[in-house]
Amino acid sequence: MIKFIDLETQKNKIRNEISLAIKNVLDHGQYIFGKEVNLLERKLESFSGAKYCISCANGTDALILALMALDLNQDDVVFAPSFTYVSTIEVIKFLKGRVCFIDVDKENFNICPKNLESSIMYVKNKLKLKPKLIIAVDLFGQPADYKTINSISRQYGLKVIADGAQSFGASQGDKKVGNLAEITTTSFFPAKPLGCYGDGGAIFTNNFKIANKIKSMRNHGQGKDKYHNVNVGMNSRLDSMQAAILIEKLKIFKKEIHLRNKVADYYNKHLTKKIKTPSVQNQNNSVWAQYTLLVKKRDKLKKTFEKKKIPYAIYYPNPNHMQKPYKNEIIIKDSLKNTNSLKNSVISLPMHPYLNQKQQDLIIKTINQFYESK
Repeated sequence: MIKFIDLETQKNKIRNEISLAIKNVLDHGQYIFGKEVNLLERKLESFSGAKYCISCANGTDALILALMALDLNQDDVVFAPSFTYVSTIEVIKFLKGRVCFIDVDKENFNICPKNLESSIMYVKNKLKLKPKLIIAVDLFGQPADYKTINSISRQYGLKVIADGAQSFGASQGDKKVGNLAEITTTSFFPAKPLGCYGDGGAIFTNNFKIANKIKSMRNHGQGKDKYHNVNVGMNSRLDSMQAAILIEKLKIFKKEIHLRNKVADYYNKHLTKKIKTPSVQNQNNSVWAQYTLLVKKRDKLKKTFEKKKIPYAIYYPNPNHMQKPYKNEIIIKDSLKNTNSLKNSVISLPMHPYLNQKQQDLIIKTINQFYESK
């Protein structure tokens, strides 16, 4: 059976290591802020090249903590893509900020720098509102164009958060995700390229003050001890069990990234040219959280997949600017053309390190026959 994401095969490969890691936590009994949490953070710093890694309870909290660290205030405008999972947007509203929805590039599904800059100018000069932050989402596994985005941010005095929930492990030029923006957040949700067996997240930065502030805020704003509070905070701690699991998964992560790229290369080489396969750009190395096609006659293709028992997913059928809680946010006229088009034409194929060639051949044959017989 073809699986969209195969966590079972991975688990079986490292079952003994995972079992021992969990046993060690049970033996020492320090379930919150155990030694595994600090060790994982140091290993993630080494892996990413970022000076500081602060773990937290999940990827959504990571975004909230990042926004709090950068002092997002009520009615400050945050520029973010509509074509992303809702967590990127809901955190802005949770902290009473305003969202200006930005279009994405059809080539890589990431935030469009040209549309970003024109939107910043419109918000500042026409709407007379206060631009504060940019959240660039690394959709489907490859980083956004941070060279251009960081340049725009400096020009207009904005801060940048990289939402790396789908891209941790990827790189741009000689820098890895975690080291491409002032603050990077990620998620360790089980289906992510590096996932635990529950919820988990992390924030990366090279800024000492920001790192210390986030360390405090993730633990109720704690100062020198638990009854000394120096910031408004929250309870968002990665538990020792999940940290122990991630340490073991991190040991095979580079190999799994290599295998993901092999799967993507095989798709790219053998899929018909009558569909648009994903494009890796800007000196990027993708971690391939998803392998997403642009297709015509998607509904008919879905039915064909279902007959062949080939799993698929649609990311995202309803972009955030169309969702009820966010319909009153800032949408500049005619600025979301790509987003409105992509929602009707994207479809994601099975993608994981353990997808074998026979399984891929069935998927490829099904797609090619569907389009080449038309």
